[in-house]
Amino acid sequence: MSVMPDLSDRIALVTGASRGAGAAIAAVLGEAGATVYVTGRSSRAGARTDDMPGTVEDAAAEVSARGGTGIGIVCDHTDPAQVEALVARIEADQGRLDVLVNNAWGGYEQYDGASFTAPFWEQPLERRWERMFGAGVWPTMLTSHRAAPLLSTGGLVACTIAWAQGAYTGSAFYDAAKACIARFAFAMAHDLREREVTAVAIAPGFMRTERVMAAHEENPFDLGQTESPEYLGRAIAHLAADPDRQARTGELLTAGDLARVYGFTDVDGSQPEAFTIPD
Repeated sequence: MSVMPDLSDRIALVTGASRGAGAAIAAVLGEAGATVYVTGRSSRAGARTDDMPGTVEDAAAEVSARGGTGIGIVCDHTDPAQVEALVARIEADQGRLDVLVNNAWGGYEQYDGASFTAPFWEQPLERRWERMFGAGVWPTMLTSHRAAPLLSTGGLVACTIAWAQGAYTGSAFYDAAKACIARFAFAMAHDLREREVTAVAIAPGFMRTERVMAAHEENPFDLGQTESPEYLGRAIAHLAADPDRQARTGELLTAGDLARVYGFTDVDGSQPEAFTIPD
């Protein structure tokens, strides 16, 4: 069993955490004792994105159930006013932010599998730009921009991305958007270095999220090389607890590689390697 690090003195924000990787990351940070602000657009009182299960209230309750303090806030991270209100709320409540996990990603909405992997000139350019960059890259840039002044000395910014050891991920606009976030993390690391804030991009493998499992239920496929979303959460929690994490600032990391550095496992006791695209 993996031993959770102690993050009981940390204030964290996990964006895009109604479900999937974000909810799992928040839950693991809660298990480590952190106070976690959980954001997303899905709420018990309102609409749920793509009618998928999970809300910010559910995710915050799980943080608290695991021993942390979960605070769920509805926030659309494409909207500057809502992001500014969120940061102002955290500042009023806590006076600082120690861990920012940029996980909000609207790129999968209105997913069209038939054209998603088509040659780029055959894809709907405006729609791809809106989803991959407007609802994908922009939330990371906007939230980081507004939250940066609140980051404490020695803090951590972790931007979740998809990455396959530099291999093409199968869709030109998706590939470019994920690479953009990785490079933005690199640039943030440069600008935040004097404040001793670590900024990284971090990639999981093929995760068994609600969206993936729903697709599996419709058309079963091999789950043998998948991992739980909590594997990524454990990677971020251990990185946040590492007193020498500044040595990694600007890097593109993977959950599989960090598992070997810090010695943690997935929830089933396995230790999946960094993701590669199967032949």
